[in-house]
Amino acid sequence: MEHEATVEGVGIGVGEEGSGAPVVLLRARDEVIPIFVSSDQAQSMQLAIEGEPFERPLTHDLMVEMIAEFGAAIDRVRIDDLADGTFYAKIDTEQYLGDRRKEMVFDARPSDGIAVHLRVDCPLIVSDEVIDEAGQPPEAFEEAAEGGEDDESDFKL
Repeated sequence: MEHEATVEGVGIGVGEEGSGAPVVLLRARDEVIPIFVSSDQAQSMQLAIEGEPFERPLTHDLMVEMIAEFGAAIDRVRIDDLADGTFYAKIDTEQYLGDRRKEMVFDARPSDGIAVHLRVDCPLIVSDEVIDEAGQPPEAFEEAAEGGEDDESDFKL
C-alpha cells in the first residue's frame, strides 16, 4: 500500500558527536520518516519550501522547466524502497504527443524527487515497506525541536 506524504521540514541530524548531515523529514501514515540528504539538496528543498528563488535556476528548477517545455508533466514522486540504509525513488511522468499519452518512469534519488515535488503540484508517495522500516513516532522529533535535555533523538529542526 502507498501513502501520501508531506514534507515536515529540512533540518540537521544531531547525535552525541554534535551536528551532522542535513535531513528531510516526511510525514506519512502518522509517522515521520527521516531521509539524510546532501547540503546542496537541503538548500534546494529549503528554497522551494520558502518560495525563495535562487539568483540562477537550480538543477531542479531547470528540470521542471525542461519537462514542461517538452510537453510533459510530473504525475507523482514515489519513495518505494529502502535497502541497506539507502532509500530509492521514482518519478512518474506523462507526455502528450498529438493525441497519444506516453507514460514514463524515471529512477531518482529521493532527495531529487522531493526537491521536484516541492516545485510542482504532484503527490509525494511513500510505500508501507519504507514507513515500516524507517518511520518513527512524531513525538521523537517534537521533543528534539523543543531541545529537551533528556532527548535521545538523532534529529533537530
